[in-house]
Amino acid sequence: MRANYLFTSESVSEGHPDKVCDRISDEIVDLVYREAAKTGVDPWSVRIACETLATTNRVVIAGEVRLPPSLLKTDKTGKDVINPAKFKSAARKAIRDIGYEQDGFHWKTAKIDVLLHSQSADIAQGVDKAADHDNSEGAGDQGIMFGYACRETPDLMPAPIYYAHRILQLLAEARKKGVGDAGKLGPDAKSQVTVRYVDGKPAEAVSIVLSTQHLDESWDSKKVRQVVEPYIREALGDLKIADDCKWYINPTGKFVIGGPDGDAGLTGRKIIVDTYGGAAPHGGGAFSGKDTTKVDRSAAYAARYLAKNVVAAGLADNCTIQISYAIGVAQPLSIYVDLHGTGKVTEDQVEAAIRKVMDLSPTGIRRHLDLNKPIYAKTSAYGHFGRKAGRDGSFSWEKLDLVKPLKEALKA
Repeated sequence: MRANYLFTSESVSEGHPDKVCDRISDEIVDLVYREAAKTGVDPWSVRIACETLATTNRVVIAGEVRLPPSLLKTDKTGKDVINPAKFKSAARKAIRDIGYEQDGFHWKTAKIDVLLHSQSADIAQGVDKAADHDNSEGAGDQGIMFGYACRETPDLMPAPIYYAHRILQLLAEARKKGVGDAGKLGPDAKSQVTVRYVDGKPAEAVSIVLSTQHLDESWDSKKVRQVVEPYIREALGDLKIADDCKWYINPTGKFVIGGPDGDAGLTGRKIIVDTYGGAAPHGGGAFSGKDTTKVDRSAAYAARYLAKNVVAAGLADNCTIQISYAIGVAQPLSIYVDLHGTGKVTEDQVEAAIRKVMDLSPTGIRRHLDLNKPIYAKTSAYGHFGRKAGRDGSFSWEKLDLVKPLKEALKA
């Protein structure tokens, strides 16, 4: 491992076009789980893969679903078809909460098309009953998923992405509360932080990039910096800002036209923002818009959960975990652990302990982390990891309740 280097990560706000789409897709996931619970439908039977496209005053929602009856209607032929009303309502509420009331993208006036259809029977048969285990779900697709944790921040996340998220979170809070001139910022923003590492530890920020939409057309880069710099300094907290730190605040100048009116957005295009900011591998699959039979989502959560508990247990200072799956097969094909030379035990020992403390089939993950709930809209911005576990069951994969079981498994 290198001791002295620079590393950079970026984040994007909830109003970034791609994040608008992630939010709508996850609102749809939550809607389906919520309706299932209200109507007595088994949440284990929920299936949804929802993709969203957003552009100037237009939103298109497409994908595959298995829906509770409350989200269906009967057409003229007597056939049950998807009722778009509640899906459109969920999308409008999301856009309104983000803060879009622009001529080119407004929660009231945007045209919303709902093009959802039934899940493929070929996929359903493999997911509903695993090829390798009775009464267990098979993985919703093949793929590889990664989890990571390190000791760089209190939440055991890499420092650059942690601070990049924090900048945008503080600005969004101030914007929504209408605090001073921060209330004149727009929803669309991007941040980027470059951290200097010394002896393998984050020492100082050497460059800070922020581009944020503003609603006052008279503002220039200098004015925007005056507004945002106090929030940036608060977000960086104990991380030193280098004396020669380079600041790039709205470097192109004016940024009034933002969001989907400025650039089209799509679900799943910010997967590195969603995870570790490039500090760890990513298997390639997006999270938002998917129920948790899709291991792209659930196994990535499980891998983070395991890696975080390995580090919290003092077994290593850095931990990367890879898990792989085949469609229709319940148990993972492989589990790989890399402790990056920081382990107090061997990788083989950790791999064996992981298999003892958690069932990594889709069924096992969903049960262990209690994932069959409407908890996903809040994951759609500012990262799926390094967040506080909520009383509603959200971010359960950030809990540290495997520390003791892992230590005991290593002794066995």
